[in-house]
Amino acid sequence: MKLAILILEDEPEVRAALERDLIEFARTVRLEPAEDVEDAREVVEEIAAEGDELALALCDHRLPGTTGVEFLVEMMDDDRTAYTRKVSVTGQADLTDTIRAVNEAGLDHYIAKPWDADDLRAVVRDMLTTYVEETGLNPLPYMAVLEQDRAMEMVRNWGRAD
Repeated sequence: MKLAILILEDEPEVRAALERDLIEFARTVRLEPAEDVEDAREVVEEIAAEGDELALALCDHRLPGTTGVEFLVEMMDDDRTAYTRKVSVTGQADLTDTIRAVNEAGLDHYIAKPWDADDLRAVVRDMLTTYVEETGLNPLPYMAVLEQDRAMEMVRNWGRAD
């Protein structure tokens, strides 16, 4: 089983930049780009059908048709994505959209465009570590993409009865 990161961004050059900035994660987790919400739904189906888990969704807000926030809210009602960490990567969400994302979609983090690549990678590492912790997955297969201190603590505690 592999973990996956969904990159939902309608602008090809921005989507490519996100993928490029996250390429170091690609040996350990799936990077799955999507250009709109319909495409993202298909990616979620594909990930689930292959027995993998969507650990993180990086979503733009302004998209053709359904907004990124609406998609994140939708994810809360889907058993396959209920625990997925949710990050908004946008430069255009207004306060109302952001509040809805936090209150109704369980938004975990907000990254403003343009982003700093090191900050983006740090947020992704934090989100993946939190996903592994919260879902009780064995951290060992994902060590390369997790926050090392937290991951080592998880390894030390792996398999111990509470």
